[in-house]
Amino acid sequence: MAHDTSVVQRARAESVLATNSVIKNTYLLLGMSLTFSAVMAGVAMATNAPSLGLITLAVYFGLLFFIQAFKNSALGILGVFALTGFMGYTLGPMLNAYMHTFANGYQLIMTALGGTGAIFFGLSAYALTTRKDFSYMAGFLAAGAMVLFLAIVVQIFFPMPMLQLALSGAFVMFSAGIILFETSQIIHGGEKNYIMATVSLFVALYNLFISLLHLLSAFSGNRD
Repeated sequence: MAHDTSVVQRARAESVLATNSVIKNTYLLLGMSLTFSAVMAGVAMATNAPSLGLITLAVYFGLLFFIQAFKNSALGILGVFALTGFMGYTLGPMLNAYMHTFANGYQLIMTALGGTGAIFFGLSAYALTTRKDFSYMAGFLAAGAMVLFLAIVVQIFFPMPMLQLALSGAFVMFSAGIILFETSQIIHGGEKNYIMATVSLFVALYNLFISLLHLLSAFSGNRD
C-alpha cells in the first residue's frame, strides 16, 4: 500500500512539473514572438508596406500546417516566429491606414493595445489562480469558429458596416473564450505542447487587438 501511495505521489509530482514547464515555456515563447511580431509591424509601417490581401490567408494557413507538422521539433519554434513575424508585418499597412485616417489614430492603436493586454492578463490570471476547468467551452468555441468563418465569407462578398461591427464584437468574445480555454487546457494537462499553446494564444491576441481597434474606430468621429 505504501509503495502504491509513493507511486501515485511521484506521478502527481511529475504531472505538476510537466504542467509548470508547459506554462513557463508557453509564456516565454509567447513573449518573444509578440516582441518579434511588434518589430515586424514597425518595419512594415516604416517602409509603407502594401496590404497583402488574400495572400495573407494562404500564408497564414500554410504556416499553421507547417507548425502542426513540426510541433515536436525545433522547426516548430521556427514556424512560430515565421507566423508571428508575418502576422505582425501584415498589421503594418492596417496601422498606417488608421494613423492616416483618424486624427487620433495613435491614441486608438494604443488604447486597443492596452485593452488587449488588460483582457489577456486579467483572464489568464483568473484561470491560473482559480484553476477552473473551462474544457466545457470546447463545443461552444468550435461552433463559434464556424459561425465566424461563415460571417467573414459573407462580409468579403457582401460588405456591410453593421456586420463588420458585429463581427468585431463577436471576435472579442471569441478571443476571450480562447484565452480562458487554452490557459485551462495547459493547467489541467489538456494541452501538453507549448508550441501549439503559444500559437493559439497569439492568434487570440491578434484577433482581439484588431477587433478592439475596429470597435474603437467605429465609435470615433475624429477622421482627418
